[in-house]
Amino acid sequence: MSKASKVTSIRIVLSILIVLLLIFPFYQMGIDVPTYLYNNIVIDIRYIISGIIFILVALLDIYDNYIAKKEKTVTVFSNMFDEIAGVLLVNCILIILAVSGMVSPIIAVVIIVRDLIVDRMKFVISCYNKSYKNTIDLAEKIILTIGLIMTLFYNIPFELIGLRISDFLLIVAAVLAVISGIKYYLVIKDFLNTNSSN
Repeated sequence: MSKASKVTSIRIVLSILIVLLLIFPFYQMGIDVPTYLYNNIVIDIRYIISGIIFILVALLDIYDNYIAKKEKTVTVFSNMFDEIAGVLLVNCILIILAVSGMVSPIIAVVIIVRDLIVDRMKFVISCYNKSYKNTIDLAEKIILTIGLIMTLFYNIPFELIGLRISDFLLIVAAVLAVISGIKYYLVIKDFLNTNSSN
């Protein structure tokens, strides 16, 4: 297993750890999870720990891509599971935050549905032995990651002055996700039209 594949595996394990930390029924098991009151904000320590792990996963993603390009060790495993690691973490956290009322369900639905549709489009594009780099994807991923991390950290310090920066970033990410999805559709439409005319 290449170094990049090992890093991807670590990212998947950490992603599962975050999800388990956020959904495990500690209270039903009789375990008191520490909460703190900070300037009228009730802070659940699970979200802070999850935010720290999320930052680590994001840094490992950058390192993973760097290693794969530097050592030219892009494998089927790293290609497939790199995508799974990212989608698993982001989509699960979006669902959890939407259920807990920390993120608008509309944003969660838009981003998750877009991911499902675009994944199929990427598959179709790859069936034609083509590749397509959508620059909006990268911007959406970065903005979404920062927005989710800020949400896990209760939008502090901006929350203290009434600025909902985390919500704004997530709205921007959702808009970029839609635009990116439209761009993928236009590309795949060209592939399908070209193929059907042959």
